[in-house]
Amino acid sequence: MKKDIISKEILKHIARDVSKHILKIDIKENMELIDKEFTRIEKRDADLIFKNGDEIIHIEIQNNNHSQMHLRMHRYLSDILFEYESLEVRQYLLYIGESRCSMTNSIKKQNLDYSYVIIDMRDIPCEALLNSDDPSAVVLSILCDFEDRDKQIVVNTILKRLKELSDDREYKNYLKMVNVLSTNRNLEDEVEKGVNMLSVDMEKTPFYRIAEKKGKEIGALQMAAKMIEEFNLSVDTVAKKLDISIDELKKYLNHKDG
Repeated sequence: MKKDIISKEILKHIARDVSKHILKIDIKENMELIDKEFTRIEKRDADLIFKNGDEIIHIEIQNNNHSQMHLRMHRYLSDILFEYESLEVRQYLLYIGESRCSMTNSIKKQNLDYSYVIIDMRDIPCEALLNSDDPSAVVLSILCDFEDRDKQIVVNTILKRLKELSDDREYKNYLKMVNVLSTNRNLEDEVEKGVNMLSVDMEKTPFYRIAEKKGKEIGALQMAAKMIEEFNLSVDTVAKKLDISIDELKKYLNHKDG
């Protein structure tokens, strides 16, 4: 995830949503995102560190398997403790990469016994986030397990939910995030097609104008079938728009597919 496309407000929402929906942390009203560069922490794009009551939550978002991630996380812990030694620190690694997670989550050496939690987003059912009323949680659902559901339908649902839950400016920002994350699941084509479907003003399409003139002639049924195929619209929606009998259209589609 690239920081230049994510506002601090959205970053804060992501911290809330990951903690609430995935980590099951009770988020306090005065939760405070810590916008601070620690001296020894390498500059990274997606670190989330915030104060939640009397504890510090550190969420590291990792895009690929790193053989020394456990050492890096331990270093993060040391740097955080220099600033917040009196508070409890909870650390999580949220893995969003394309390949399966193969990183270790602990160091057990000599007198050191250290561990943190690794969560692979592909192990989380998409329904857990898709039905949320928090847009940033819906964004993260594109990384989750779609199970046996059609990829295009799930992507379309994600985009539609984001459209419903945000204004135009927010939607554009969330859409950028979806575009970035979609590359980790090879869903770029589905996102592009979904965006095109969502942005279609059906009454301005050539299919609509031609079919409107042809009324209930066979040409209208042909155009209706084309609209359903090209824009993934429902039979009921197209029939209503073109003033075509739903039964007629269904018969035509069944005959056409047969």
